[in-house]
Amino acid sequence: MKTIDLNTWDRATHYRFFKTMAYSQYNISLALDITHFLPMVRAKQLSFYCAMIFAATHELNKVEAFRYRIRGEQVVLHDTTHPSFTALPKGSELFNIVTVEMEDSLEAFATKAKKKAEEQTCFILDCVEERDDLIYITCIPWISFTHLSHPVSLDKDESTPRVSWGKYYSDGEKIMLPFSVQAHHSLVDGIHMGKYVDGLQGFLNTFK
Repeated sequence: MKTIDLNTWDRATHYRFFKTMAYSQYNISLALDITHFLPMVRAKQLSFYCAMIFAATHELNKVEAFRYRIRGEQVVLHDTTHPSFTALPKGSELFNIVTVEMEDSLEAFATKAKKKAEEQTCFILDCVEERDDLIYITCIPWISFTHLSHPVSLDKDESTPRVSWGKYYSDGEKIMLPFSVQAHHSLVDGIHMGKYVDGLQGFLNTFK
């Protein structure tokens, strides 16, 4: 992690412009093609949810803008970020928030994440609440949404990206997944969203 020098940062003007706004979050929703990815994950007998958490986080970490966080009057850049995701215990309608450190491989991460989600018995661990090297992830597998918004605090420094997806569906020969990304405009612009989505779709198309 490093602290950004706002006097020399090429994004400083844009950062300050959006930081003055009462609400600086914005959200983009789209459909991802998982025609290749879904059967590959099933063939490996992995949790699709955990596999998507890895894919979404792995590709988000490749786009520097998503690893910036606002800390008061400072901006920091994390070397990597880790997923903090919702998990619904079997037989319950109350979800937990589970945080898992990233791994180098999808298989290793998916196995670890599934195990931790099954073992966690509390809503959220206290040690997680103060971290900002996270990506917040959730899934709504009952709905194929076309748009999604997230609750956020009124703290204008809240800059953790939020990634979500819904119920996948057939579109002709393709299997499509509703997908949503929310970010702080002081740190992330449309071009960064585009790079992320392109990278993620590429990962989903080529995973073996």
